Amino acid sequence: MTTSGRIQVLRASERPATAWLNGGGVTREVAGFPAGAGLAGFDWRVSLADVAAAGPFSPFPGIDRVITLLEGPGMVLTVDGTEHRVDAPYRPFAFPGEAATDCRLLAGPVVDFNVMTRRGKVTADVGLITAPASADVPSGGAVLVVCLSGTAAVGTTAGDDAPLARYDAALLDHPDAHRLRVDGVTAVITFRPAR
Repeated sequence: MTTSGRIQVLRASERPATAWLNGGGVTREVAGFPAGAGLAGFDWRVSLADVAAAGPFSPFPGIDRVITLLEGPGMVLTVDGTEHRVDAPYRPFAFPGEAATDCRLLAGPVVDFNVMTRRGKVTADVGLITAPASADVPSGGAVLVVCLSGTAAVGTTAGDDAPLARYDAALLDHPDAHRLRVDGVTAVITFRPAR
């Protein structure tokens, strides 16, 4: 982790992988709040998962989830008995964490991107920016920028610049002062207190 101005850079190479209890894959946490809260106490959590086998999702009562396919042929999620194909990269799919959810892989392993927020405390807007593009980072809450493919760079009005490679992230404490340049696909997640 490095800090440039008000940009906290979270490098993909520094994230440990945590194996699932059912052996179906591994998860790498990108960021969470409060820091170190663990699965029981987070307000929001963002992670990447390598899914190697079909199986049920762990339940997260009171949590809103958004999952986005990044790599692989896709999967079918059965959420409370209804099937949903998640087979197009970079299309977020939202569902409640307490729903009975089962995953069936279509033709092999996948990598997905997960955003989880505690209902009633925090909401998340998951936006995707595709290349080539430049944009102001949204204001009004904490912002996490995650480079999903290609490269990206987050800059401040003071001229600091934080380059991001694939799966690197930047956590911004004053997002109204930042600008984003994308050469690939980058997720911009804005967290706000629930109303």
